[in-house]
Amino acid sequence: MKLSQPSSILTARGTRLVAAGAALVLLAACADTQGIRPQAHLTDAAALGLPASQGQSLAPAADWWTALGDPQLDRLVAQALAGNPNLRVAAARVAKARAAEVIAKSAYYPQVNGSLDLNRQRFSENYIYPAPLGGSVQNLGTLQLNGGWELDFFGKHEGALDAAIGQIRAAEAEADAARVLLAANVVKAYVQWARVNDQYQLAQRTLSQRQSMLQLVQDRVKAGLDNQLEVRQNETNRADTRTSIAALEQQQFAARNALAALLGQPRLADDVKPPRLSQFKTLTVPTELHADWLARRADISAARWRVEATKGEVQVARAQFYPNINLAAFLGFQSLGFDNLIKGGSFQWGVGPAVRLPIFEAGKLRANLAAKSADVDAAIESYNAAVIDAMRETADQAQAVQSVARQQQEQAHALSAAEAAWDIAQQRYKAGLGTYLNVLSAETAVLGQRRQQVDLAAQAVSAQVGLTQAMGGGWQPTAEEAALPAAQAVPDGAPSQTAAR
Repeated sequence: MKLSQPSSILTARGTRLVAAGAALVLLAACADTQGIRPQAHLTDAAALGLPASQGQSLAPAADWWTALGDPQLDRLVAQALAGNPNLRVAAARVAKARAAEVIAKSAYYPQVNGSLDLNRQRFSENYIYPAPLGGSVQNLGTLQLNGGWELDFFGKHEGALDAAIGQIRAAEAEADAARVLLAANVVKAYVQWARVNDQYQLAQRTLSQRQSMLQLVQDRVKAGLDNQLEVRQNETNRADTRTSIAALEQQQFAARNALAALLGQPRLADDVKPPRLSQFKTLTVPTELHADWLARRADISAARWRVEATKGEVQVARAQFYPNINLAAFLGFQSLGFDNLIKGGSFQWGVGPAVRLPIFEAGKLRANLAAKSADVDAAIESYNAAVIDAMRETADQAQAVQSVARQQQEQAHALSAAEAAWDIAQQRYKAGLGTYLNVLSAETAVLGQRRQQVDLAAQAVSAQVGLTQAMGGGWQPTAEEAALPAAQAVPDGAPSQTAAR
């Protein structure tokens, strides 16, 4: 009988534990999360009408700007990617997101902390402490290790980790998108500087031509073949050209400063030479989108990872409906009087489970779950908007490339005709068969066509750069991006475990 008594006691305790566990499971099953789930759906290549890729699709290279054939531009882009402050800000965001992942992973493991409390306290005479302790002043000391381990049976820790990983991937993709944007902006600023330089050189040639024409008019006036009206007209046009040169000099200064700012510097180095549009080669960029294009835009990938992060937060919010089970323990010393603190008789320990289950919270948990589900809807719709905007941007840039090419063809014919008309007007004026007004009119048409030629050449390169950027800017997805799962709404009921990362 003495041997069977402990067994019966253990059996009774085990029965009570099983009953308590069953009660918790039943209460957990009653957690009311029905009807709260994300409603939005991700758009995909099929919904966008994008054709499937045919073999190896043509995509911009990672260093696509080198195809322009300007070594100085290559150095400037590399310098910008190494020293731009905005990229360092993006890198800091990635570091912060990685720290959040470490915090989320730490929840899987036991947490241990130490404490030392030394107090001098007077005990109440009218409380639970009898004399001589009651009414006395004593020294109290506690030296203790405290440990706790929150067991994750319902996916709370996993959801938090999924959210942290999603934020990391989104921050990394946004940093890559910033690099793509910076490289494109450096090239565009460089092209703009080249355009201003070409316009400046054209204005200088125009001033030289008008100086020569003024000398010719003055000679004809001396010979009695012209009057002062033609002299004044030429002087007016020469002054207009000088005004244009002054404005172009200011634009050159501004273009240099804009490029320097992208490089993260107050000014450009003196050895950076002014570029010319004629030195750029043509960029070869595909104009048709395929299904794999969605995976080649860093900004779209970032938006997609934001969806995954919000889905993890939904899982955390759903786990709040279920029991929170902790294992707690402590080990240390406690004594009256500091001199007894570390003696063997002051040793104490304790261990046991702690279970917390929400019973009535006035709708707070459902509201929190609804808010997180709305965050998923917002993230999905933000992704969809990013995709649509990216398609619009790509279509606009592709149309710009084609339109500028057609404009350049027509403008070349117009320039040739204007130059021929100007030659004829000059020859007739020198032969005394025409007026100087005819020469000025023909010259104005030529100068306008030459300025348009420079502007169109700059627009052509800028459109090619814009299309390259819209096609992804040479960004390639990592293995994590390539394995990104299709978005699905988190189902009602108990949270499920996601696939191994």
